[in-house]
Amino acid sequence: MTSRSCLSIVLAAGLGTRMKSNLPKVMHEIGGLPLVGHVVKALKQAGSDRISVVTGPDMPELEKLVQNLAPEAHCHVQHERLGTAHAALAARSALASPSDDVLILFGDTPLVTADTIGKVRRALSDGADLAVLGFETQQPFGYGRLLTDNGQLVAIREEKDASDEERRITFCNSGIMGFSGQHALSLLDAIGNANAKSEFYLTDAVEIANSRGLKVVAVSGSEVETQGINTRAQLAACEEDFQVRMRNFALENGCTLLAPHTVYFSHDTVLESDVVVEQNVVFATGVRVASGARIRAFSHLEGASVGRNSAVGPYARLRPGAILGADTRVGNFVEVKNTTFEDGAKANHLSYIGDASVGSKSNIGAGTITCNYDGYLKHRTEIGAGSFVGSNSTLVAPVSLGSGTFVAAGSVITDDVDQDSMAFGRARQIVKEGKAKQLRERLKAAKETKS
Repeated sequence: MTSRSCLSIVLAAGLGTRMKSNLPKVMHEIGGLPLVGHVVKALKQAGSDRISVVTGPDMPELEKLVQNLAPEAHCHVQHERLGTAHAALAARSALASPSDDVLILFGDTPLVTADTIGKVRRALSDGADLAVLGFETQQPFGYGRLLTDNGQLVAIREEKDASDEERRITFCNSGIMGFSGQHALSLLDAIGNANAKSEFYLTDAVEIANSRGLKVVAVSGSEVETQGINTRAQLAACEEDFQVRMRNFALENGCTLLAPHTVYFSHDTVLESDVVVEQNVVFATGVRVASGARIRAFSHLEGASVGRNSAVGPYARLRPGAILGADTRVGNFVEVKNTTFEDGAKANHLSYIGDASVGSKSNIGAGTITCNYDGYLKHRTEIGAGSFVGSNSTLVAPVSLGSGTFVAAGSVITDDVDQDSMAFGRARQIVKEGKAKQLRERLKAAKETKS
């Protein structure tokens, strides 16, 4: 099958009015990736070498998104919304160039997997001229039923047109279809609109193909994978199914999740084996965690990399560009952004480290802040290996601390510090004997006067 060429057409022109959003429906996200992005990702994994996305008019933001997701993809505009077959024919220019397989999918079915798409392609490679993906459900109401006879799919019967016996069928249409390339355009062109809505429906291709003596089959898929999204409630339900999938994947691949239902993943989260994730952790996009690391409770990670045997949290925040080496520690209420921690470096509590590099085995004391922004530009702080930054220190960037430096607690550092030097940047302490007693007496008298 991998040697067969494949054109995939993704129907994504729907406005999603029931979402009550100005955003095109397929641009809403599951696991940090737009719905259409999940479909495109699965198609690429399934070996589709050509991808066409059908958008609606005045959807430049969707076209830009598609180009970012898959630069090789092409967008086609459906200027009038006259049904699913009409939408597929918006990609006529792509259909005119032959491919062995032609797949038609919907941009609002984000959980379909490459394996399931592969089943449809295998049916085509085994000789089917048209393959329809179906699913079994205990609640078939509202779905088109797949009617088969001796292995041949003879019709898709919509709920309103089905007989009582046909309504008892639980094998339903997902909407995903595969066509042999030599028949795809001809079958789509033959679909008419002689129906109550005067629209062109993809499902009619089944009976047209049968009338031509072509081989039409149904392929079985998962109800979870083929669920479509039309409302916010369905979006939320699909998100939960996606999270279940990601949690199970992590567990099956050697990770420990202490409370799986409280851990949230993005589509691209990578956890190596022997990672431990505690309760209420959120992995936003772009996170990779190496083997042996522990992500403690209530931490939030985005665009970050965590090295082997490192610990993050509890209550830590890793923002984009945070790169932690092996055996590092980022503790409670520490925020790290666009910063590299070399192996063995530590910031155990109550610090903000942004736009910086922290050398190996350095220790950042509680309350330390890198002042990286001057109101106009960001500046970097360089902390050399083996350095010690005392608690409640303020490092005003741009500034560099050489390796082995020692910054006294409470210091404000504005100038570079040489290797193995100690820096004090605070006022000298003054003690005035008896002054506290005098102050209390004065304040007490002032209060009594006012009362």
